[in-house]
Amino acid sequence: MKTTGHTDWDAVHVNTDFLSEFPPFMKRFDMFGMARHQILNIPMKMIDPQNRNLLTVGTAFQAIAYNKNLLSPAKVPNAWEDFLKPEFKGRKFVVDIRPWGFPCLVPLMGEEWVRAYSAKLAAQEPVWGRGMSRDLAAMTGGEYALHSGANYHSIMRVKSKDPTGSLVEKIVEPVPVRLIDPNAVIGTAAHPYSALLWIEHLASPEAQKLIDDNEPGKASVYLPGSINETVLRGKRLSVVEWDSFAKMGQWMKMIVSAWGFPRAEQ
Repeated sequence: MKTTGHTDWDAVHVNTDFLSEFPPFMKRFDMFGMARHQILNIPMKMIDPQNRNLLTVGTAFQAIAYNKNLLSPAKVPNAWEDFLKPEFKGRKFVVDIRPWGFPCLVPLMGEEWVRAYSAKLAAQEPVWGRGMSRDLAAMTGGEYALHSGANYHSIMRVKSKDPTGSLVEKIVEPVPVRLIDPNAVIGTAAHPYSALLWIEHLASPEAQKLIDDNEPGKASVYLPGSINETVLRGKRLSVVEWDSFAKMGQWMKMIVSAWGFPRAEQ
């Protein structure tokens, strides 16, 4: 898009790591206004109220995962602070070095709390992992007993393929929730109105059910009846919504810095 100003695409996935760079290349449709006036049948919270032409197809949240054959349910943390207890020191749980969940606690708990918590978590000397699906699969094989916070939909996916039935999820409050899978119509779209209807379809109950059927726990929390909306109903949430969506990158850097990375290992 930057080099030629043209693509063969009509609708595109907007990478969250480069969210601020996409608006100049997006079609200036007022999806937010069209949803408000019911021209588009889209829950308004799924649409960016500032740019107004960006929609997130789903949401994700973090949950604790554990191997019930290695760790008694009674010993599984009931709060995020429980990971800081002495019994969890020394490679007792996995932390993914790309911290998707911990930044989502900032809206409710604040940056200072998250920074301090991250430093204390690193002092627990956890197992540093990368790739939740890989680490969760290793847990089903008995390699690890506990994960400090994995995508709920990743846990559900690995559970569905776990022949041992050992992997269990536990939702801890406040639940870290974030918007995922942003989509937009590209500015050079040859079929912009078809692309707009496609994006409306992605937000429909039919398409959202397809998401939940194939990737359980990845549909939008703003759609009544979705897995996420049902599972999280009534729980205390800390949500990275549109007003803080663009800050995810800087919060991740803050957390990684609090962990002491990068550093040379002997």
